[in-house]
Amino acid sequence: MSSSKADHAQGLLLFRLHNQQVFALGTLKIQELVPFQPVTPMVNQHPSILGALNVRGQTMPIVDLAAAVGKGATPKELLASSFIIITDVQRQKIGFLVRQIERIADANWRDISPPDKFLGNSTYITGVTKVDNQLVQLMDVEVIMARLFPLDPSKATATITDVEREQLRPMNILLVDDSRTARKQLSDSLDAINVHYQVTDDGQKALDIMRTAAKSGQPIDILVSDIEMPGLDGYELAFAVRDDKQLASAYIILHTSLSSSISVSQARQVGADEALTKFDARELIDGMLRGAEKKAH
Repeated sequence: MSSSKADHAQGLLLFRLHNQQVFALGTLKIQELVPFQPVTPMVNQHPSILGALNVRGQTMPIVDLAAAVGKGATPKELLASSFIIITDVQRQKIGFLVRQIERIADANWRDISPPDKFLGNSTYITGVTKVDNQLVQLMDVEVIMARLFPLDPSKATATITDVEREQLRPMNILLVDDSRTARKQLSDSLDAINVHYQVTDDGQKALDIMRTAAKSGQPIDILVSDIEMPGLDGYELAFAVRDDKQLASAYIILHTSLSSSISVSQARQVGADEALTKFDARELIDGMLRGAEKKAH
């Protein structure tokens, strides 16, 4: 490979909620920005979902982001001058209402730190950084999606045969994700089928775990990693694994909330065996089984 990672430069879209705090989303998740438009009410939905809106022929739910993260609903008199961030997340179009769009800022994702545990809304924050000496909090979309659109129970766990379980049992499996919600989804899917694994929240920690395991003669067989992570992201982790002879035989599954085909092709560029664009326990287990089969030959 000629480069250290795929060409996936990603900036941060900075925006404010009605309380004037500055937050950010990674630009790869964002499709477009539109001024607020009246929405059609929806029944039996989470209170922070304002309603549905048709944008370019596609109907999508519009979420009041301030309400969703516990900052209180955006006052009605401010709606007309607010904006909607159209995102493509987990194979679903979602619009997030925000008070004000600031700008897109260049970002070195290695400079994004885990959130301070004393931050009051840390549940919804996956990282913090500074832009022009101003604190910016990076939203954890997985947490928001899990709260507003709970995972279909049928997708949370998978049923496997005894033969499949025995294929996975000998595998040393490592799960990596900076999102607490995503880590729980991954862990629950393996706990449900009684398969052992290790889990960490950081790409560099994962690399260290893999190197230690290799030195002990028990290398990681299957690596499942998020793509978007502060510090060492999933693309860089995959490349580092493939670039290290002691680790390179690992079967790598990258997963992401990004729905675009771009993320899948970039995952291939850095040497990943598979890329999943939405959490589905059955898809995850099937990917691991393909990894186990490959390791067996």
